[in-house]
Amino acid sequence: MAAETPKERSVPPHEQCSPHADYSAHEADNSDARRDGDARRDGQRREMNMRGPVITRDENLSQSTYDQRLLERSADHDWMHADPWRILRIQGEFVSGFDALAKLPKAVTVFGSARIPRGQEYYEWGEQIAAKLVENDYAVITGGGPGLMEAANKGAFESGGRSVGLGIELPFEQQLNDYIGLGIHFRYFFARKTMFLKYSQAFVCLPGGLGTLDELFEVLCMVQTKKVTSFPIVLVGKQFWSGLVDWLQQRLVAEGMIDQADLDLFIVTDDVDEAIAHIVRVHERFTETNTADSKARVDD
Repeated sequence: MAAETPKERSVPPHEQCSPHADYSAHEADNSDARRDGDARRDGQRREMNMRGPVITRDENLSQSTYDQRLLERSADHDWMHADPWRILRIQGEFVSGFDALAKLPKAVTVFGSARIPRGQEYYEWGEQIAAKLVENDYAVITGGGPGLMEAANKGAFESGGRSVGLGIELPFEQQLNDYIGLGIHFRYFFARKTMFLKYSQAFVCLPGGLGTLDELFEVLCMVQTKKVTSFPIVLVGKQFWSGLVDWLQQRLVAEGMIDQADLDLFIVTDDVDEAIAHIVRVHERFTETNTADSKARVDD
């Protein structure tokens, strides 16, 4: 009598859409990915693409991203079938992010260009700021990429602190850097931004491009509208940021589009110690105010 063939397990849709594997497996995958990233074929570096936990190379590379496909308006009606399932994938990103970061201690996010190489002054600022943050018991969060994100992760890692990277699926600048202790790879910008805001107590913006500006103005808007409170914002690099600050003053303030007080939502400095002192001071003041308010409620 022939042996009975085992039946394949039917995978429920919510498991199919889960964006992340177990963290330990994900960390191992990242380690393998870094090693594989150095592999060469026909003398050329192999291109790699990360989509959540899935890694593709060479001929399997897709020319679009999850964000792009989500925001495109389809010419046919395929979206009627695809978009409802995307909701589960999006939900999965939030669940994975909340679960991975729930026990993270107080943290500061450091933003900056992915294109700055080691040895430049901006890179050294990133390392120094992260090391000082660790000295003051902060974890360091970055976008997980190369350049100034790597610098901050490196400074935190080499100082014995918590080094976190929240990566994003892009057609370029894919891999998480080697100095990350906890890494999460996102498909969707809005899920990733939520994690930056929810689990950070301050933002430090080193010189950067459109991604850095996007994150800077996102948090400025959130602080201005009081969606988040007691959130110090530090721009490091007076010469780099001066043109933007002048434009805000001479255009937005002068034409009544924002208030003068809105420019007090951030400081600009070249001094690493001043940057850290500002963050610590704001948090100490916030803690004292909360303690006094709590005592007043108890006395009442």
